[in-house]
Amino acid sequence: MIECVPAEKFNDNSASPSDDTESPLVPIDQFRSVMTQVASAVSVVTCALGGQPHGATVSAFASLSMEPPMMMMALNRHSELLHIILQAGRFRINVLSADQQEIATWFASERSPDRFIGPRWRYDDGLPLVFDAQAWITCALGEVLQGGDHVILLGYVKDAAAQPRPPLVRYARTFGTYSPWDRG
Repeated sequence: MIECVPAEKFNDNSASPSDDTESPLVPIDQFRSVMTQVASAVSVVTCALGGQPHGATVSAFASLSMEPPMMMMALNRHSELLHIILQAGRFRINVLSADQQEIATWFASERSPDRFIGPRWRYDDGLPLVFDAQAWITCALGEVLQGGDHVILLGYVKDAAAQPRPPLVRYARTFGTYSPWDRG
């Protein structure tokens, strides 16, 4: 259960809010441009309903809690996948490997009539599992929160695994991967 608490309760400063909290929001184009400069892992979120697999490329996901283990992800409120997950009550986050750019593109396209024809996958515990993913996390749907034009899904982690493979990363509107910092 998520308890909603006003932001003022978390503020160590008991003085009245500054004028900055009343300023207008940043323009959408500016915000979008800034967010393209923030690297993020790429996943294909999957679920199944009525014996049919469903999935979409998602980069808005993160671990939320260790106790209990929880994940969070955000989907556009008009997303077909969102409505299917709300009915199914569970989902899997397949974190893609660096060599899976085509899978990310395939699942991101609304023009892909059947997203599960091309990529290699199988059912595992009733949910689609993408082969060779860097990691996968299976969640039971917990809380659902409104977040602007998206809906935030909180999931309780029921199972998870990872392989020592480089992850697929999205940065500056292109795919890439992570490389360790060379201290030399």
